[in-house]
Amino acid sequence: MSGRTAWVLADQLSPSSPVLEGADRVLLIESVAGAGRLVFHRQKIHLVWSAMRHFARDLERRGIEVDYRRASSLREGLLGHIDDLGPSQVVLLEPSTIGAGEKLSALDPRVEVLEDGLFLTSPVEFADWASERKQLRMEDFYRRQRRRFGLLMDGDEPLGGAWNFDAENRKRPPKDSSPPRPYRPREDEIDRQVRADLDELSGNLPMSGVDGPRIFPATRAEAQRALKSFCEQRLPDFGRYQDAMLGGERFMWHALISSSLNLGLLSPLECARAAEDAYTAGRAPINSVEGFIRQVIGWREYVWGVYRLRGRVLAGENALNAHAPVPKAVTELDPEATDMACLKDVLTGVRDTAYAHHIERLMVLGNLMLLLGVEPRAATEWFHGAFIDGYEWVMAPNVAGMALWADGGKMMSKPYAASGRYIDRMSDHCRGCRYSLEDRTSEDACPFTVLYWDFLDRNREILAGNRRMWMPMKNLDRIEPAELDSIRTRAAQIRGL
Repeated sequence: MSGRTAWVLADQLSPSSPVLEGADRVLLIESVAGAGRLVFHRQKIHLVWSAMRHFARDLERRGIEVDYRRASSLREGLLGHIDDLGPSQVVLLEPSTIGAGEKLSALDPRVEVLEDGLFLTSPVEFADWASERKQLRMEDFYRRQRRRFGLLMDGDEPLGGAWNFDAENRKRPPKDSSPPRPYRPREDEIDRQVRADLDELSGNLPMSGVDGPRIFPATRAEAQRALKSFCEQRLPDFGRYQDAMLGGERFMWHALISSSLNLGLLSPLECARAAEDAYTAGRAPINSVEGFIRQVIGWREYVWGVYRLRGRVLAGENALNAHAPVPKAVTELDPEATDMACLKDVLTGVRDTAYAHHIERLMVLGNLMLLLGVEPRAATEWFHGAFIDGYEWVMAPNVAGMALWADGGKMMSKPYAASGRYIDRMSDHCRGCRYSLEDRTSEDACPFTVLYWDFLDRNREILAGNRRMWMPMKNLDRIEPAELDSIRTRAAQIRGL
């Protein structure tokens, strides 16, 4: 046997993938080594393997030959396929992880990597855009994307007279809010078999979190239903409450399609168009639609571009000289190990669902690691493993670049450091928390507040020249020396020093 094999990786499960054109067969490999490379959340591995197996089934229903393999590694799976089927060519899309394409193409001379992908902006296009700028600001890139695809545009100007509506999108929901229930897929025999396989591997495969019913789409049809449900049920209120947090509410008004996008089940442009259609039809306000489109064709594509442009360098950057480990309560997803109501609630959600929305990630988990001085690579790997939509390209810029400011401002102009006051303003967590926002030094003081002032103090020299940090540093200077000493002492206790 010869012919052309299309090798489809686990995060490239698009039925319109260019590698499928003209292929005689499709190769999919479940790599046990890949699943054990980090401590991944069990539900993350379940989703990926379920999606791969569903993709194989759907291809076979279309009459396409599929070679589906479980192997100890991608190398073993590829070489086994070549030995058994003898293809003259094996073609795959450029992998998302930097350097992976070179490694995979080196496994056999028949392997050819296509410089294409499932993003709207190629690494070359992003590099060209970046070469014309001193600073890579997402807002500039986002406006370019809007114009490029004609999304929410009136000629060359934005619909509604503004490029963003952030001022309308920072509201805390009223008391007793109840967001609409999100779309929930139904498990099938494939899911049951994946669960059985993971049970069998659990003794040798490190996993975090708990098992549970599959929450996120594993097929394109499911992903399309999830997108439709979001646009109809939650998009209208998504904008104003997108930065809000409520205890016990795991999904709020969010779309829950990031894992579908990252697996290749949905395309960014179809998601943006669906939201735009909701606005055109009068079913969703412009602030919600713009906020969603900004995340999909703006921030997501920007993060991808930054990773491909600076990922190798970003992996080693540590501008704040942070070397603390990820807290044990976080690595073990143990909400009972903390009395902080906000952290307890977020850890419960991650443990049970492998998910937290962007503000919980940035302003609870990321903020905590920033203030504690967690080493950027360790934090990035934890986020990568713990979240349903976690991949290296996602987490390196979002965690190291944005949340931990490891690049010293190349990506974000200032650290996203905040005290407990921010949590209180955007959530209901502080109302029942045992810690107090009223002092900064005692054992009852909110750890976020104590650590915030200690963070500014520890990094005074680095942050003093940042014009966006002028006001926080001025407020730091107003703290009496005796109180600042007490803050340092309490912060050292919290940090375990």
